[in-house]
Amino acid sequence: MTRYVQPVPTPEDPYTGDRLLRSWLRRQLGPDGHAAAQGRLTDLAADVTGPLRAAHADAEAHPPTLVRYDPWGGRVDRVDTSAGWQAQRAAAARHAVAALPYLESARGTWGAATRVVQHALLHLYGPESATFSCPVAMADGAAALLSLPEVDAGVRDAWLPRLTSTDPDTAIVSGQWMTESQGGSDLSRSTTTGRPAADGSWRLTGEKWFCSAVDAPIAVALARPEGAGRGSRVLAPFLVPRYAADSPLAGATAAADAPAPGVTVHRLKDKLGTRALPTAEIGLRDAYALPLGDPAVPGLVRAMTLVVVTRVHNACAAAGGMRRGLAYARAYADARTAAGGRLADNPLHRATLGALAVDAAAAFALAGHAFALLGRVEVGADPDAAAELRVVAPLAKLATGRLAVGSASEYVECFGGAGYVEDTGVPRLLRDAQVLPIWEGTTNVLALDVLRAVTREDAGVPLLRRLAAAVDLARPLSPALADTLAAVTGELTGALADVTADPGAADVVAGSRGLALRLAAALACALLVEHAAWGDEQAEVAARLWARRRLRHEDISGDAHQHLDLLC
Repeated sequence: MTRYVQPVPTPEDPYTGDRLLRSWLRRQLGPDGHAAAQGRLTDLAADVTGPLRAAHADAEAHPPTLVRYDPWGGRVDRVDTSAGWQAQRAAAARHAVAALPYLESARGTWGAATRVVQHALLHLYGPESATFSCPVAMADGAAALLSLPEVDAGVRDAWLPRLTSTDPDTAIVSGQWMTESQGGSDLSRSTTTGRPAADGSWRLTGEKWFCSAVDAPIAVALARPEGAGRGSRVLAPFLVPRYAADSPLAGATAAADAPAPGVTVHRLKDKLGTRALPTAEIGLRDAYALPLGDPAVPGLVRAMTLVVVTRVHNACAAAGGMRRGLAYARAYADARTAAGGRLADNPLHRATLGALAVDAAAAFALAGHAFALLGRVEVGADPDAAAELRVVAPLAKLATGRLAVGSASEYVECFGGAGYVEDTGVPRLLRDAQVLPIWEGTTNVLALDVLRAVTREDAGVPLLRRLAAAVDLARPLSPALADTLAAVTGELTGALADVTADPGAADVVAGSRGLALRLAAALACALLVEHAAWGDEQAEVAARLWARRRLRHEDISGDAHQHLDLLC
C-alpha cells in the first residue's frame, strides 16, 4: 500500500496575489506613485517566497543563545544568532523596510505617502521574517525620535544615518529598554536612574526586564534623571550603545563586539513565541548613554514619538500575519481533499475562510490608515492627521492584536492535526500572534490611553467626523450598511459625551475596553467604506459583512461562503 503524502500547499505571491493591497496602493499613491513602488514590492515579494522563507525557517529552528563567558572566564555576554536571522537583517536593510520614510529619494517620489509604501513593504516582509519585524519597528521608532529637533545634532548625525542605511554592512537596528519588573506598563514605577557626566554624556543605572532585539547595536532606554522626582512624565529617553565599539568607556584593548562597560545581559527570555528574536533581562551599572533631548525637560512626551511608531508597526504585523495565515489556509483548502471533494469547495469551510478574510481586510485597513496618518504628520505637519492619529494608533493596535490571535487560532484549526505539528510551521502562527495584544501596551492599557486621548485631547472629534462622512459614502453602496454605520456613530457620539462628562467614573473606566473595541470596529467599517466608494468591490463586500458581523452581531456564513473567491 502506498503511503499518502499531502502535497505542500504553496500560497500565492504575497504581492500579486493580494488584491486589496494592490488596490489600496493605487488609491493612496495614484497610478504613477503605485507604478514607482512596484519594483520595490515585486523584488521583496520574490525574496519572501524564496530565500527569506528559508531564512525564516532557519531562524525559527535555531533560536538565539547567550554565551556569558569566554574560554578564559572573561564576561562576554555574546548573543549568537542563526544565519537565517542574519539574512533577515540584511534583507530588512536592503529593502529599506525601516529606512524608507527617511530617504530623501523616497520622500521626493511619494511625499507623505512614503509611509503608505513602507506599510506595504512591511505587510509583505513581516509575516515570515522570524519576527525581525520587531527590531525593524524599534529602529524606525528610534529614527523618528532622533529626527526630533530637540535632539542634539551631533547625536543625530552620528546615529540616524546608521539606522536609516540600506547597506547591510553599515545598517543597524535598535532595541527598546523600558519595561522594569516592578512596574511593567506602569512606567511611573521605573527606578532606573541617570546622572550627567562631565563630557555631556550620561550614566544609567538600573534593571530592565523585557529587552527585545538585545543583539542590536543600540537601545533606547527610559531613565529618571537625578533629582527629577516621581511619576512617569519626567522620565527621559537615552540612547545606550550595546557594544564596546560604540562606548567611549571601553578600553583600547576591548574587542569591538564585547559588551559596553556597565551593560550586562542577565539571561535570554524563554518565551511562548517569537523564539528567533533574542529578548533579555539587562542590568545597567553606570552605562554610557546619550540623552535624546534635554533630560531636564519631562521626556515621556518625546519617548511617545517612538511608541506611536512601534504601535502602528504592531498593527501592521498583526494585519500582515492575518493575511499570510489566510493565504496558507486557502492554499491548503485548495490542495486538500475531504468528504469526497476539495476542502475549498465545502460551503462550511468556505464560510469559515470568508469570515477570516473579512477580519483580515478590516485589520489591513486599520493598519494602513494609521501609516497614512503618520506620513501626513511627519511630512506635512498636518494638524488634523496628528489629532486623528492620537486615537487611531492605540485603536488600530488594540483591535488588530486581538483579531490576530483569534484568526491565528482558526488558521491552526484549518489545517487539522497538521496545524498542531511544529514542523509544519503552522503552530508558530498562534504562538507569535499572542504577543501582539501585549507588546506596546495591553488591550486594557491602550483602552485607557484612548480614554485619555478623548477626554484630554478631544481626539474623538476627528474620529466621529470620519464615521459621519462614511455614512454618506455608504448610502449609494448599501442603504443597510449606511443605516448601520449611522446608528453606531450616534451610539458612539453619546458614549463619548458620557465619557467626557466624567472620565474617572468607575463605570466609564470599567467600560473603556468595550468602548475602544467598538470605536475600532466602527472605524474599520468606515475605512472599508471609503475604499469601496473609490471603486473596490472587495472592500464593499468586506464592509457589508464586517458591519453585519462586528457591528450588528449577525451571522454572515452564507454570504461569506458565496463571496470567498472575491475576498481572498
